[in-house]
Amino acid sequence: MPELPEVEVVRRGLERWVAHRTVAEVEVLHPRAVRRHLAGADDFAHRLKGHRLGTPSRRGKYLWLPLEDTDQSILAHLGMSGQLLVQPHAAPDEKHLRIRVRFADTLTTAATAAGATELRFVDQRTFGGLSLHDNTPDGLPDVIAHIARDPLDPLFDDEAFHQALRRKRSTIKRALLDQSLISGVGNIYADEALWRSRIHYERPTAGFTRPRTAELLGHVREVMTAALDVGGTSFDSLYVNVNGESGYFDRSLDAYGREGLPCKRCGTPMRRRPWMNRSSYFCPQCQRAPRVTS
Repeated sequence: MPELPEVEVVRRGLERWVAHRTVAEVEVLHPRAVRRHLAGADDFAHRLKGHRLGTPSRRGKYLWLPLEDTDQSILAHLGMSGQLLVQPHAAPDEKHLRIRVRFADTLTTAATAAGATELRFVDQRTFGGLSLHDNTPDGLPDVIAHIARDPLDPLFDDEAFHQALRRKRSTIKRALLDQSLISGVGNIYADEALWRSRIHYERPTAGFTRPRTAELLGHVREVMTAALDVGGTSFDSLYVNVNGESGYFDRSLDAYGREGLPCKRCGTPMRRRPWMNRSSYFCPQCQRAPRVTS
């Protein structure tokens, strides 16, 4: 699934191309795409018509478009294969087009540059979707109010994270993927940050010192920033920006997907282990497994 860098790439594209435009019409082409909007497809389309979209926002892996004149937002669930694409009206429909949003205005800078454009939600596997939610006083859709700030958020509290990590009584990779503790980190970037930090994914969190936590957070931020600079990580055509272009951070991965290849630091063959219905990639030499105590 897309992680923070991939979602931020999409958010930046939406900010450029759809922010401050007024919705003229919404067409829901598959009911599963709005299944989280419990009132149904017709209600979803009716409630958006005539409203002006605000600046897209993101927390961790979650992306939403606020409605400027209400206390509500459109929450986008990208799921396994969801794409938010900005396309000219005349562009052929994608095979898996689920929702089309047309705009009343064509006078914005974005619209003038590309001609009349529309926003399309495309989703091959139909795990994702759009839904409308009330906002909390902080401006978040209420259904994600429990999500922690992400490490690229200027208001992320490093000390609070360290204290929560110590109290967690878990292992470090589980903690990094706990979205109520730190958001935006998924399987790929957890493996990358742990490799850079020389930390085994099963190391207990209770033993982390402040310097060790600070070092790990530094590597989390470094790897995410590097991924953002090249458009994120795309292993197939499903992870794209709003113009349908793939990122290429997969060319720079140090750990994830490198089973059997030499560690870029010490040359030891990298290993893969099954982990929580996923895989963990690590160097057995640089990232020594914690000792098992009886």
